Amino acid sequence: MATTIDFLEMQAFIAVVTEGSFTAAAERLETDKARVSRIVRRMEEKLGARLLNRSTRHLSVTEVGRDYFERASSILAAAEAAEAAVAQRTQEPKGRLRITAGAEFGTMRVGGWIAMFLRKWPKITVETEYTNRLVDIIHEGVDVAIRIGPLQDSELSARRLGELTYGLYASPEYLRKAAPLRKVDDLKRHDLIMHSPRGRPGWTLVSGEQTEKVWHAPRCALDNTIAARNLALSGLGIVQLPRYMAEPHVAEGAFTRVLPGWARIPVPVHAVFASTRYMDPKVRGFVDLCRDGFRSDVESLS
Repeated sequence: MATTIDFLEMQAFIAVVTEGSFTAAAERLETDKARVSRIVRRMEEKLGARLLNRSTRHLSVTEVGRDYFERASSILAAAEAAEAAVAQRTQEPKGRLRITAGAEFGTMRVGGWIAMFLRKWPKITVETEYTNRLVDIIHEGVDVAIRIGPLQDSELSARRLGELTYGLYASPEYLRKAAPLRKVDDLKRHDLIMHSPRGRPGWTLVSGEQTEKVWHAPRCALDNTIAARNLALSGLGIVQLPRYMAEPHVAEGAFTRVLPGWARIPVPVHAVFASTRYMDPKVRGFVDLCRDGFRSDVESLS
């Protein structure tokens, strides 16, 4: 017949083995030596096995006791982990949350998520840095970084929020005056506005399994996607943009999507945070909210 697990007995036995004596174990458990001794003896009677060898001057663990100690330690560690996980999920987020994100995505998307988070949790304060430099979140004391693109190998933890999809756009004003545009090769006869933060500007466009490279010189190359979008809205050429940034202007009639189905491959977006066994409630809460917010953004584009 299986015996019932008694966590107090396990704790007492583990304390005796770890501390090396009943006296030290009692001090650790804030009780008396006689009580700890009774608990261990009751365990041995229930299990039908000797766990400890006792003498007036020496205490040792039997082979059976060593096996029980290892298994009991694992069970208690798992129970403590379960309790901690529940506490982390149910505890109200509070305190200061430090966040970093890219300048453009932070301004256009993360800022909205932060506003939702502040409204939901009144005990939270937020400190934010929007920057395109790679922030060292450990040494700079940042809680969460929202990063676009493939992640570098590191000891940090990350949760994938989703991916950015792209399209090619131009204003109706530009398209009325421009050459016909039916295939990728036709882009050679058009004014292109390219986001080019570093290196040679160019596009690699995919459609299904087809790939086309667009390398001819653009009318304008910029290191800022918002600025590139604004030039295209002014009727100065064709731009490639994340759909979340362009589709609202399509709905307003200020943009037309061109060469539908052709665009760069989607780019992953992650929330990155320090690698810890248990996430602080404020970090977990914000990351969960970002994931839900990203999902809502994607659904709105469908």
